[in-house]
Amino acid sequence: MKIRAGLYIDGFNLYHAVDDLGEPHLKWADYWKLGEIIIPSQTEQLVKVCYCTAYYPDDQKKWRHQQFVNAMKIKGVDVQLGHYVHEDASCRSCGSSWKKPTEKAGDINVAIHLLSDAFLDKVDHIYLITQDSDQSATAKLFKEKFPEKKFTTVAPPNRKPSSHIAKYADAKIKLTLEHIEKCVMPEILIGKPPARRPKEYSPPSGWVHPDKRP
Repeated sequence: MKIRAGLYIDGFNLYHAVDDLGEPHLKWADYWKLGEIIIPSQTEQLVKVCYCTAYYPDDQKKWRHQQFVNAMKIKGVDVQLGHYVHEDASCRSCGSSWKKPTEKAGDINVAIHLLSDAFLDKVDHIYLITQDSDQSATAKLFKEKFPEKKFTTVAPPNRKPSSHIAKYADAKIKLTLEHIEKCVMPEILIGKPPARRPKEYSPPSGWVHPDKRP
């Protein structure tokens, strides 16, 4: 019997790493397929992908994000939404002040859903995509409560694994541009509701999906 694998994704941590690659079409990537790529399929079966994120309070960005969330749901990903609050911010030099949108609940959603699935014995091997050292507390508790289960820390592209998380992990994986590129989705995904790729995420002219290359 194969080991049950679960992938848990710090959405903004992964998004900013992919954004830094400078290839916008990589943002339109199938996270369920990503999970299937990184697990050893001979011995493990992917049973859960949990993507934790929040909608930025901006109409254009929110629409793009909604399309991506719709796509993830169509692919079978469990999407957990946090929220934004507007916090006071100020400039020490000029004294001006403003309301700064700040994402909330993302880290907590990652931790509680990861640990909940472990306590409910839904998974045997946890894969966590984040570089945020705050999740070291999650990894520590997981290994204390479930020494028989496995924990793998997964670093976003061009990021080093968090050393604070890694000390509790059984293994480390570093994502690459190639991992993400293999997961790029088609323009339209049929579902209720359907998902349409934003024009900003269109592949460059002449780009061929890795699955269709000779």
